[in-house]
Amino acid sequence: MLEIIKWPDPILKKHSVVVPDINGEIDTLLTEMLEAMDRGKGVGLAGVQVGRLLRLFVAHVPNDMPRVFINPDILETSIEVEPFEEGCLSIPGIYTDVIRPSSVRVQAWNQKGRPFTLSAEGYLARVIQHEFDHLNGVVFLDRIDQKKKQRLLVEYEANVGA
Repeated sequence: MLEIIKWPDPILKKHSVVVPDINGEIDTLLTEMLEAMDRGKGVGLAGVQVGRLLRLFVAHVPNDMPRVFINPDILETSIEVEPFEEGCLSIPGIYTDVIRPSSVRVQAWNQKGRPFTLSAEGYLARVIQHEFDHLNGVVFLDRIDQKKKQRLLVEYEANVGA
């Protein structure tokens, strides 16, 4: 069973590398990531969050099917942006509004190694951007005001230490 890595583990700030070959090992990892995400009651999970510095993530938002993104690239984002409260399985218990583009177009490979392009809006677009950030060593708190980030991290560390 995969364990979700928690802040402040330094691996969360590292850049992930391209998945060179979509094989049985990657297929198993993705299946286990979907299970870990469900156990944590999350809607997205990146490889780095389970200790694998690979450019891949899974997502499963309400009223949609589970999705797998391998070696994703965000091709474009909307000009329109909107705030929405985000959280993270690696920083449990902390939630704050993050401003992100309201829609996104992403290209990636699926679990069977087939390329696809997806245009997403709303919640799915947000989850894709959040997980894509993880692949570049960015957590959602890096996208907010520095003072607010510090306050939330103090709150997080007080709760974790409790």
